[in-house]
Amino acid sequence: MTTAPWRDPALPAVARVDDLLSRMTLEEKTAQLYGVWVGADTGGDGVAPHQHDMTTDYDWDELITRGLGQLTRSFGTAPVDPALGARALARAQRRIAAAGRFGIPAVAHEECLAGFTAWRATAYPVPLAWGAAFDPPLVEEMARRIGQDLRSVGVHQGLAPVLDVVRDPRWGRVEETIGEDPYLVGTVGAAYVRGLESAGIVATLKHFAGYASSVGARNLAPVRAGTREFADVTLPPFEMALREGGARSVMAAYTERDGVPASADPELLTQLLREDWGFTGTVVADYFGIGFLQTLHRVAGTPARAAHLALEAGIDVELPTVKYYGDALNAAVRAGEVPEALIDRAARRVLLQKCELGLLDEDWHPETPETVDLDSAANRAVARRLAEESVVLLDNPDGLLPLSPDTRIAVVGPRAADALAMLGCYSFPSHVLTHHPEAELGIEIPTLLESLRAELPDAKVTFAEGCPVSDPDVTGIEEAVARAAEADVCVAVLGDRAGLFGRGTSGEGCDVADLRLPGVQGALLDALVATGVPVVLVLLTGRPYALGRWHGRLGAVVQAFFPGEEGGPAVAGVLSGRVNPSGRLPVSVPQVTGGQPWTYLQPPLGLAGEVSNLDPTPLYPFGHGRSYTTFTWEDVDGPETGLGTDGSYDLSLTVRNTGDRAGAEVVQLYLHDPVADVTRPDVRLIGYQRLELPAGGSARVTFHFHTDLSAFTDRGGRRVVEPGDLELRLGTSSADVRHTARLSLTGPVRVLGPDRRMRCETSVAAE
Repeated sequence: MTTAPWRDPALPAVARVDDLLSRMTLEEKTAQLYGVWVGADTGGDGVAPHQHDMTTDYDWDELITRGLGQLTRSFGTAPVDPALGARALARAQRRIAAAGRFGIPAVAHEECLAGFTAWRATAYPVPLAWGAAFDPPLVEEMARRIGQDLRSVGVHQGLAPVLDVVRDPRWGRVEETIGEDPYLVGTVGAAYVRGLESAGIVATLKHFAGYASSVGARNLAPVRAGTREFADVTLPPFEMALREGGARSVMAAYTERDGVPASADPELLTQLLREDWGFTGTVVADYFGIGFLQTLHRVAGTPARAAHLALEAGIDVELPTVKYYGDALNAAVRAGEVPEALIDRAARRVLLQKCELGLLDEDWHPETPETVDLDSAANRAVARRLAEESVVLLDNPDGLLPLSPDTRIAVVGPRAADALAMLGCYSFPSHVLTHHPEAELGIEIPTLLESLRAELPDAKVTFAEGCPVSDPDVTGIEEAVARAAEADVCVAVLGDRAGLFGRGTSGEGCDVADLRLPGVQGALLDALVATGVPVVLVLLTGRPYALGRWHGRLGAVVQAFFPGEEGGPAVAGVLSGRVNPSGRLPVSVPQVTGGQPWTYLQPPLGLAGEVSNLDPTPLYPFGHGRSYTTFTWEDVDGPETGLGTDGSYDLSLTVRNTGDRAGAEVVQLYLHDPVADVTRPDVRLIGYQRLELPAGGSARVTFHFHTDLSAFTDRGGRRVVEPGDLELRLGTSSADVRHTARLSLTGPVRVLGPDRRMRCETSVAAE
């Protein structure tokens, strides 16, 4: 029996796919361009926008005779035992392969924003916590473990990471981002991609591009980012994740920019992504994003026109389920309204990726594991370590923390005794289990109250909820005040409840008008402070909240961004002193509730000045965080010097732990450009290094700066390095500069291409 060329693994993938395409009918080719969402709810509250009116019924048995491109969220739609789910997925794949003429299985994809979004899978800290840790290698290790879990049950593609840069902290999806700085987002995001891809999972970059810049912080609102903001803030994390991480898929954003929806923008999805950046993978639609071209954006009058616009722009796969790339598209092609060449182009990309995954091989068969453990001890250890590293000690003016082991503690607040206080919107318990109240949680999630009692067994710990998270009910405040008045210290545990589309205070579609604490939590905190008992404020949130109202009135302030299933022990460890806090803010914490949008990436007129009575200076700046030990920075080697516009420069310093306990310091390198062709941020992060040092220990860190890192987009739209003066600023935050090195760049303006250096490499030597 002669094997068809497309089945021959000895042939190049391109030759195999070209042979296969030549044998396929139009319907068989378009079938590779859509997914099917088995079990999706067509009524009531959903887990995707407009799920109730965008999901349609279909005949599964008839549909799969054509083949199938994707299977949507076999594990992430309802609570399914992982081993049973793996076997069910394998059965579905065998049915798909048996039904079609070519025996090609589907690509199975799942959400994995903060862990595999499946029942009984590890719930890791959210991406904002990854940013707070400033530890890309640890994030890469976490992503590798997530990828291995996905792979173990037959999943091929993960819809993560989110590389949107925070532009307005009122946006509900801030918890899903890594922070407000593109360099931090890019370096941490690329690490996540490397980890996921190293496990054989196709990483999908979200949301391309500009989604976080929506007007008024409203989900899916228009984006009005200018050309330079788009080029210098929005795009670099995606480019870094593709170049350094090797991501094989990109998801088009829901939003429009300057009147053009991303899903219908060939300049974005084809010219920039493929022609300029050289991307060769697949572009997938965000859920129902192709349909939104007709229903929400109204740039298409018919389903066929919406499909045409999306294909022409460069979207290869319709997710989550078939509606626009199915029969309506086939009819439009046969009528001559849509060129079949667009179908071939998209199908070729999809099939090349399936070839990479081994799904075109004759000996392919789905794996069916006997047992599956998606929340192993090793997973939990990584989750614990990342949670511990991400906790930020914002303030501890009088050394109230760590807490005394035998003190009287009143734990107060709506987040103290709720396990879901640790989890973000895309964790399985918050995302899916709310629709299945009969199901068990599936994983162990210690609350902060439980964890603190375990951490300090000799302390007398009492508890009062005080108030709900968001409801305006103040009846519990009196009891909370009574508990606080009886204690030596009050730990006020406040924050967010993650949810979807207004069903929470943080999460997708949970946008806010201002940055005051949700509900009456601010009134509860006022009442606790008024007792005169020292108050430690612990925030478990998905975004920063304005804290200026209580500045100088609190004993200590601890910030944790949804730290995951091990977050309770991690935060309790910081309160007890077992954990020395080392997190740094990935987003600024504002003084006042209004005045948004604002991030630290401000040109001169965006900073405080005499021209306005409003001062936007944050209470705690980007990069800020305190420790229980002390560090000195010594022997800075960075003389003033001249440098060509294509030159490099090493900046070194020694960091010494001068305290009596081990700790971590995060050395941050910022760039200040005094004069440029266009206005520039006063400072912006271009490098950082996390250093773990024992008591009395020291290390010498060197930043290898290249002038490419000073580049920006000029008036002509070119990315350039200009001659002139620069300052490299070493700081513990964007506002706390310890040392400055001055450079003078000489030579011509240099125009950079896509091969420019994007990372400031560092080297560390123990001393």
